[in-house]
Amino acid sequence: MDTEKIGFIGLGNMGHPMSKNLEKAGFPLSVYNRSSKKAEDFKEKSTVYTQIPELVQNNSIIFTMLTDDRAAKAVYEEILKSDISGKLFIDMSTISPQATAELNGAVRIKEASFIDAPVAGSTAPAAEGTLIIMAGGEEKDLQRAMPYLEKLGKAVKHLGENGKGIAGKLSVNYFLSAIYQGLAETVLFADKLGIDRTSMLEIINESASGSGATRVKTPMLINNKYDPAFALDLMLKDILLAQNAGADFPLSKVLSETYQSAHNEGFGEDDVIGIINYLKK
Repeated sequence: MDTEKIGFIGLGNMGHPMSKNLEKAGFPLSVYNRSSKKAEDFKEKSTVYTQIPELVQNNSIIFTMLTDDRAAKAVYEEILKSDISGKLFIDMSTISPQATAELNGAVRIKEASFIDAPVAGSTAPAAEGTLIIMAGGEEKDLQRAMPYLEKLGKAVKHLGENGKGIAGKLSVNYFLSAIYQGLAETVLFADKLGIDRTSMLEIINESASGSGATRVKTPMLINNKYDPAFALDLMLKDILLAQNAGADFPLSKVLSETYQSAHNEGFGEDDVIGIINYLKK
């Protein structure tokens, strides 16, 4: 298969390292970001656009990695101003199932293709190219995208039709929100009982209760520094999306109340495990 020209829209905490991996792989890459400063370090090897329609016109596969429904709809409104016939759009944002369906429908009406392909993993896996990608869309579109997705993640899971990718992402982030609140509460409980935090985290990580999720947050908990790899506000957004999509369980109400209260108390821009600072108040 010949290499296609790739566009990437959205160079935030995740989109920037992801698009850098496409650049490092040698693909012909064009990028756009609303704040042009984040595109500066692409100017040497890639093409930087200041208008979305121009990027779309000059590329055949376009990735989007955006913050929320509003941002995604605004970008696709610009995208749809162009003739997009035959192009493939790969949205890696975590947005609502309703917004995903709207974007898919709008793209397909104009005879283009769409994959929802959100990711599991935060900024470090994004930089390492070890994300897990959950894809919803047609098999032929996924095969077209695979040479590029393989540079972004260690695994690509095709979960079915359009919308199944975002369904998988909301499900896994629902679980992560419970893990992080549980981890924070456990560490605070151990603190209260006089257990050294480093020792407690070693026990957690080396036992059956440990996971990649607990291990990646351990340095933050030990150093008590919560610079965002994945912001608490983003997790709150995903919990609310999961609730709206039907996550009606005993934990879902507790999780939404806790993360919402943490946001209200000013912890939203901290890393998600910074929920510990709200819980110990």
